[in-house]
Amino acid sequence: MAKTVLVIEDDREIRKLLADYLKGKGFEISEAGDGRAALIAMKDKVYDVILMDMMLPYNSGSELIATLRNVKKDSAKAHTPVIVISAKSGLDTRIETLKLGADDYIVKPFDLDEVYVRIEALLRRSEGGAYSRDAGEERLTYRGFDYDLQKNEVTYSGEALKLTAKERALFLLFLKNPEKTFTKANLYESVWGDEYLYEDNTINVHMSNLRSKLKNASGSEVIETVWGIGYKLKAVNE
Repeated sequence: MAKTVLVIEDDREIRKLLADYLKGKGFEISEAGDGRAALIAMKDKVYDVILMDMMLPYNSGSELIATLRNVKKDSAKAHTPVIVISAKSGLDTRIETLKLGADDYIVKPFDLDEVYVRIEALLRRSEGGAYSRDAGEERLTYRGFDYDLQKNEVTYSGEALKLTAKERALFLLFLKNPEKTFTKANLYESVWGDEYLYEDNTINVHMSNLRSKLKNASGSEVIETVWGIGYKLKAVNE
């Protein structure tokens, strides 16, 4: 079955360019030209990926992301991977957008092939495809957390956590390697599948978001900082 992508873009030429290109790559495409139409499209269907501009009529991209991440009854919809494609290139804007719940950020003008690669990479992370899975293994548990590998869902004491696709991929990496200390380069290259650049703040933002969500759920630190090296999962007996 073809993967579904919702393209939210008010510029008709850019929207058609993305839609036609991705259709040619085998995706099933839905389109929305403003925030109001996007809300209707998001309400009616669960997509595999959403491509979203930030500056939209009626409802901004920030409002759409917040609405999506605050869905309570439909966890699959709340976890939909979001890639922002925006003309805003400032570091602060990108950081705030990732904190809000976006999974990736592409600055206009963009390369269509890069958009496709980013989508494919995000789908692999979202589906757990970057990690080996033992025969018959269905879940990983840790101090009240339960990672269901079949549903690709994380819960704590039975309550679903609203983690983005990248946050789930990071947490899964720690769960599969509970005694390993990861450098930022380890994490970036494992989850993003690309070379880590020292000045890139992406890891800091995603790790901060993940640690905050895990702590809010459990009431204690789950991932600790190993000064001068990176991050590791706290030992169960600590």
